[in-house]
Amino acid sequence: MRHLTTLLDLTSDEVRDVLKLSARLKARSRKGKRPSLCENKVLTQVFEKPSLRTRVSFEAAMSQLGGKSIFLTSKEAGFDGRETKEDIARVLGGYSDVITLRTFSQELIETFRKHAGCPIINALSDDYHPCQALADIMTVEEVSGSVSGKTIVYVGDGNNVARSLAVICGHMGCNFRIAAPRGYELSAEFLAQLADRFPDLEVEQFHSAPKAVAGADVIYTDVWASMGQESEKDHRSKVFADYQVTTKLLDVAGPNVLFMHCLPARRGQEVDDAVMDDPRSIVFVQAENRMHLAKGLIVWLLEHVNDKPSLSKPRRTPKRKKARGK
Repeated sequence: MRHLTTLLDLTSDEVRDVLKLSARLKARSRKGKRPSLCENKVLTQVFEKPSLRTRVSFEAAMSQLGGKSIFLTSKEAGFDGRETKEDIARVLGGYSDVITLRTFSQELIETFRKHAGCPIINALSDDYHPCQALADIMTVEEVSGSVSGKTIVYVGDGNNVARSLAVICGHMGCNFRIAAPRGYELSAEFLAQLADRFPDLEVEQFHSAPKAVAGADVIYTDVWASMGQESEKDHRSKVFADYQVTTKLLDVAGPNVLFMHCLPARRGQEVDDAVMDDPRSIVFVQAENRMHLAKGLIVWLLEHVNDKPSLSKPRRTPKRKKARGK
């Protein structure tokens, strides 16, 4: 049984397999073909944090695959102390074929991984956002071809999105840079873990956004204050004031740079309003691909449950040879 708690769960070949499967399912969908690869399967989603893209992308994905989706808030699931997390995981695992969690604590995701007995997907934690990073790379490859050797620059806080982008760059052979204020960079502990897993990955940290984006293929940003950091909003607005992505910053990288944002965007804060609608912006392709990636990921995970036959490549019944007359 396989899980996606972080992108470190997968090998680089497996990451590519998920991306190829997701792209293939998207291409089929564009032709009006939505094979029921998850018929009679149940996806349960438990969210401590509200969401637009994450919830709807997974629900739409499961619907298009012919399965069903159940949604629970953390209160409905009993995370308020009604029973232990381990017991909740066991109960939900008995009802579900796949469980997604959008939560604060990475520890909760690991608890479900140990006790649920079905594939677990980290749909977001404070530490990682693996599904977002997979959809991001899927989008770049769709728009501009292979990402190998490309330079992705993240401008902003060294948060869960930045960490997951760095990991997937390691898997895909990209160069990764981050421009962040002092004190908001990627941690030394995370960088050591990254270097141990991907010794050939080039990671550079800058305190100047213009220096970081020079020669970039992709410029990426996120909100300055995430959910749970509302009390820091005013302080962070001052600290990150020089890290807004503007058309001027895009121009430093060049006319072929792509702009990405995981959304929701605070137009006029981390990103200038004009950038969101700039021809170089691919944020809405990126957002749609969250659904196609979810389809590919769900199918891939279910293929690895009890060594079941491939859902994406149905077995063909061999043709019987006609008997020859004597």
